[in-house]
Amino acid sequence: MKYFTILLFALAFTLGCNDEPEAPTPTATAQPNILLILADDMGKDATSGFTEGNTKPGTPNLDRLRTEGLTFNRLWVNPTCSPTRASILTGRYGYRTGVKWAGDPLPITEKSLHQYIKDGTDGAYATALIGKWHLSEEGAVATPESFGIDYYAGLARGAVQNYYQWQLTEDGSGSLQTEYITQVFTDLSIDWVNSQSKPWFLWLAYNAPHTPFHTPPAAMHTQGALPDYADGLDPTPYYMAAIEAMDFQIGRLLEGIPTEVLDNTLIIFLADNGTPAQVAQAPYSGSTVKGSLYQGGVNVPMFVSGKGVTRQGEDNSLLCSTDLFSTIANLTGINEAVYQDSYSFANLLTGGQGSRTFQYAEMDNGTTNAWAISNGKYKLITGADGNEELYQLEQDPYENNNLLLGVLPAEAAEAKSVLEAALSAIRN
Repeated sequence: MKYFTILLFALAFTLGCNDEPEAPTPTATAQPNILLILADDMGKDATSGFTEGNTKPGTPNLDRLRTEGLTFNRLWVNPTCSPTRASILTGRYGYRTGVKWAGDPLPITEKSLHQYIKDGTDGAYATALIGKWHLSEEGAVATPESFGIDYYAGLARGAVQNYYQWQLTEDGSGSLQTEYITQVFTDLSIDWVNSQSKPWFLWLAYNAPHTPFHTPPAAMHTQGALPDYADGLDPTPYYMAAIEAMDFQIGRLLEGIPTEVLDNTLIIFLADNGTPAQVAQAPYSGSTVKGSLYQGGVNVPMFVSGKGVTRQGEDNSLLCSTDLFSTIANLTGINEAVYQDSYSFANLLTGGQGSRTFQYAEMDNGTTNAWAISNGKYKLITGADGNEELYQLEQDPYENNNLLLGVLPAEAAEAKSVLEAALSAIRN
């Protein structure tokens, strides 16, 4: 892949300051295509390139994106899929949109990233979302197309019962599919990309490696001859096989895009939340991954590679999933570094400093209503019931020592006060 500089950005924003970040200025290069790939339930312990977890899938295509581009180590999402998807789509925190747990519907009044790009570029971009949606209630009037997405095809619901037998929604109607779902999403993406005559933004939302644990076609994975999964079997090889099959299909997608188009494409890969409890690996546990506000639930992999990415290696800037909204919009030529709760990190692709001083995540599953905030060093988790936890992430990255259970050192007490004030500012 050839890499060229798209945009140079100067951002000076810090939370709590009055100075607005300077708007990025696009160069004279052609508008890039944007490919956003979202995996479902894939934590750092299941991703090559991270020290968490001992068992890793074989992912040569993701490995290439990682080694040729940037790894963002400190991205925060939300603990379940719908809130993360809504935060990317709207650039707004879940308590504003009402999407705070899996299955919560996104109000039709929200403006989508796809619509924002079309409005901000005078229709220069074609937009699509292919794959998992999970932001509308069953039978709801609000469909992906209702949010200004030019083309939608995929899984309207949150999960399938069978990777080989599932309902595809396209052009407002459903059809029963009997091919492996990860392959179908890829086929649809290849067809859509290759039918475009102008710059495009494609959000490809795989439902893999989300349960159920179904064995992919043998050519797509290296886990061997797996019997049909049944209770009592180790789910790990099935989970790894689903990741490998997704990687195989990502390779097919990239190979299916003409070279000159791919050379003008920026690729972002991330997960919507951490690994599910059934396959969690140390240093995480089943209670500190998907569904929790601990690092194993909200701190997920993200790789950015391709057009305009002139840096390689790792970046430790504080990021939230909302920030993808402004970042992607900037890359299409929209000169606004901040939108709602979204702060662009597009400048980090070529150098510069991150603009966040705090990260925020939240959850409300009907039983637990809680929020997390971090300045990178300290992390505070607080619930509506008054329960609080405080961790020093630099010394305790996997949250084994709740500082509030002992005598609080002066520095930690001060950090807690700062985090509480920042949390109040965010939520009020």
